[in-house]
Amino acid sequence: MPSLNDSIELTAFVLVLGDILEVQGFEISPEFVYPLFFLLLFVYFSLLFSNIGVLVLIITEKSLHQPMYMLFCNLSVNDLIGNTVLLPQLMAHIISTERFITYNQCAVQAFCSHTFGSASHIILIIMAVDRYVAICHPLRYSSIMTTKTVVGLSVSAWGMSLLLVSVLIGLTVRLSRCRSLIQNAYCDNASLFKLSCDDVSINNIYGLFFTVLLFSFSIGGIAVTYFRIALICWIKKNKELNNRALQTCASHLVLYLIMLWSGFLTIILHRFPDYPDLRKIAYILFHVVPANLNPVIYGMQTRSLRDKIMQRLQRKVTPLRHA
Repeated sequence: MPSLNDSIELTAFVLVLGDILEVQGFEISPEFVYPLFFLLLFVYFSLLFSNIGVLVLIITEKSLHQPMYMLFCNLSVNDLIGNTVLLPQLMAHIISTERFITYNQCAVQAFCSHTFGSASHIILIIMAVDRYVAICHPLRYSSIMTTKTVVGLSVSAWGMSLLLVSVLIGLTVRLSRCRSLIQNAYCDNASLFKLSCDDVSINNIYGLFFTVLLFSFSIGGIAVTYFRIALICWIKKNKELNNRALQTCASHLVLYLIMLWSGFLTIILHRFPDYPDLRKIAYILFHVVPANLNPVIYGMQTRSLRDKIMQRLQRKVTPLRHA
């Protein structure tokens, strides 16, 4: 007969073990483990370098303390948070034979990841509105897009994202757990509530509401904004205006479509368990592709920001030439 102390120790062990989750991760051949690790490491360092560089430049250059560049800062901060939560742990799991994570860490990762996704959509809508005002109402731009307006819009974007995701994750962490395997390479809400044997109807209903609301708001906002821009360009038939609109909006639209479709794929493929690796890849692309392209495209296409970048590079190159 086991003693009372043995029973207590066994119960404590089970409780501790219940808080540890195993992450399924990728099934990778041994010869591809380190190439994939170093590829992700390069991607992570490149997005860190480019986004932090843009942030530092905007903060240190007083001439860039304008509403439009505050939106760039929102995007860079969001990209840094979203990818820092995902990539380091993903890289650690790629080279490790043991892929474990605590439930609390998993919930935090899911919270940050979903906040990243929803904030990305809302920030891009605000940037589309900013481009609409700049192209269609250039004389009124400074009076409409004031610092106060942009701060208010930014706070609203983050506030709405945090509120929606808090409810999403809150409904999941209330559930009991009967499984310990995260059937994914990362933690997200769907992977978390699949650990439960409880009724998850409320989670599915709110998850559907969350997705429909976010994508309807996002697609509707972008569509209306770009339709108005196209209409103004068609009515005025001004070559300079059309060129400016094409140059400014094309990159924004391409990045938005990449983010939109990779996000769609992730959501849809959760309903098709026969394609787990495709779902994992789509989710990683959703994180890393826009985060790497945003500072490059916006930095190179925004004249003031591009000029400042070139000035900084010239200052660093000139001493090297004289050395």
